[in-house]
Amino acid sequence: MDRVVVFPGQGSQAVGMADAWLEHPAARAVLERASEVLGRDVVAGCRDEGALATTAFVQPALLACGVAAFRVLEDEGATEWAGAAGHSLGEFAALVAADVLSFEDALEVVRVRGEAMQRAGEAQPGGMAALLGIDAQEAEALCVEARDGEVLVVANLNSPGQVVVSGSLRALDRLEGLAAARRLRAVRLQVAGAFHSPLMEPAAAEIRAALEPVSLRPPRFPIAENVVGRLVTDVGELRELLVRQVVSPVRWADCVGALVAAGATTIVEAGPGGVLTRLQKRIDPGVRAVAVASPDAARTFVAAG
Repeated sequence: MDRVVVFPGQGSQAVGMADAWLEHPAARAVLERASEVLGRDVVAGCRDEGALATTAFVQPALLACGVAAFRVLEDEGATEWAGAAGHSLGEFAALVAADVLSFEDALEVVRVRGEAMQRAGEAQPGGMAALLGIDAQEAEALCVEARDGEVLVVANLNSPGQVVVSGSLRALDRLEGLAAARRLRAVRLQVAGAFHSPLMEPAAAEIRAALEPVSLRPPRFPIAENVVGRLVTDVGELRELLVRQVVSPVRWADCVGALVAAGATTIVEAGPGGVLTRLQKRIDPGVRAVAVASPDAARTFVAAG
């Protein structure tokens, strides 16, 4: 294994994030198709701060931008990939890249996913916070201490020294108080709910129903899957893990580790933000990390080889 592609998830969005791709025909076709399927102008929505603040819009919009970036990479000559992964929502883009899901089917499921997660967040208000400078075991111990009968769990294992927790607002308040007393840094994230926690169970049921009629094909390269943090090629397992993902921790550092253990020497992030590239430098600085957030960046990467 050599070159793999990874896709960012919610939190990587930025106003105007689709604009950079309009100059490239392959990307423009993806954005136009997304607008047709969703029944709204994705490019215009990506220029609207209000729209980008809603889970219901930002998830399909990020999927479209990630797939647009990947289509540009392939159109420019980067057609050989040995594996893929996506952070949370980004996993859908990885499955499109691997030909497991059609782009249209992925958009429809992600539309349901975004709407369902937004409703779940409104029904049971919650949030997420990043804990910096501690490991997963220490974060779990803090969650246990702050929980007090409410939901508070480890949600993202992003990189050494960065763990995200998710749960009810009161439990997060208690956790932040405990962290401050111990001189630990806790940063509340701007999200619309307690993602990757049991508070998302209603959304998981809706995602399962949306996936049921959708055909999944065997992947053309392995997917490092969030829930289990290892390479997966079985279609039935991929389907089930897409459902479990919204209530389970994202084991991102394990996903990267699985790709590297299988031979990845270059990890290309396709889409806005560059978040995964920055995390990669903390997970394994010996592996080349490249962020592709524009057609020019794609051309530069392909030209460099």
